[in-house]
Amino acid sequence: MVELILNADHADKALARALGACRHRLFIATADLKDVHLPSAALRPAQGRGGRAESIVDRLDAVGRRGVDVRLLHSGTPSGPFLQELKRRRPAGVTMRRCPRIHAKALIADGRLMYLGSANLTGAGLGAKSPRRRNFEAGIWTDELRLIDPVIDMLDAIWNGHECETCDRKAHCPVPLEEPW
Repeated sequence: MVELILNADHADKALARALGACRHRLFIATADLKDVHLPSAALRPAQGRGGRAESIVDRLDAVGRRGVDVRLLHSGTPSGPFLQELKRRRPAGVTMRRCPRIHAKALIADGRLMYLGSANLTGAGLGAKSPRRRNFEAGIWTDELRLIDPVIDMLDAIWNGHECETCDRKAHCPVPLEEPW
């Protein structure tokens, strides 16, 4: 199965599916990382008080509390609100690492389901902004292991530092694979 995902459908057809389907490990790769609040229908059951959509940090915490190992690999410094939320509390089961060379955007649930495309973990990328302000995004949702396995192998190699020894971007990465905590 390979399904095309366009524009505002990213929140429901990629992120919500990955969060809901994951039982053991969720691997997220994104270049840009912001404190997204998602009002999508698929995420509505997890809304906070007063019908307000939850932050992505809340959603990741909920997944981690289910016992899922969440790995979030990103390239830049997360947005200020995202970092403030992390300082307020560390989400359960979430480990973050930063590598300035990450440009891939992927959500991989248990090594068996994957989103691969252009959308960052931001409101504009996931379609959480108005149609006039969101990005134009495209990606695929798949269960094809021949597509998933090479991507997870690449991300695991980066995550485990195997690319650090030969990296020519060390000047931009003062602490290899640094975490925000």
